[in-house]
Amino acid sequence: MTKLIALLQFLLALGGCSLGATQYSSHISNGLRDVLISKAQVQDGVARFDCKASDSGWCHYTVYPEACGGGRDCALAPLQRFAVARGESRQIAGLRDFKLCVSLDDTALGPDCQPMVAREPAR
Repeated sequence: MTKLIALLQFLLALGGCSLGATQYSSHISNGLRDVLISKAQVQDGVARFDCKASDSGWCHYTVYPEACGGGRDCALAPLQRFAVARGESRQIAGLRDFKLCVSLDDTALGPDCQPMVAREPAR
């Protein structure tokens, strides 16, 4: 079924048609100015991640399944973790319906986009 959908999207793209795009925008500020600006877009089965500005020189992305919905208790692992240099972009085919977290450094982010904390073992 997935191959049929991909073929249909390809044929529509050849004809100049598109099924629409989903866009993500991330801004981190220090109160006075933006220290990170990132744009992402998913269209026709291809996700494009653009690191527009970053004081660290990098935008660090953590991509979770949309099923996580931002809840800290989501047990699903990230689909992808990667970094893109300021002014650069990266494309990934096959990513759909995801939750995106973006940060200035490579700190592991949970599905709520907050730094993951080590959990104490149950007693």
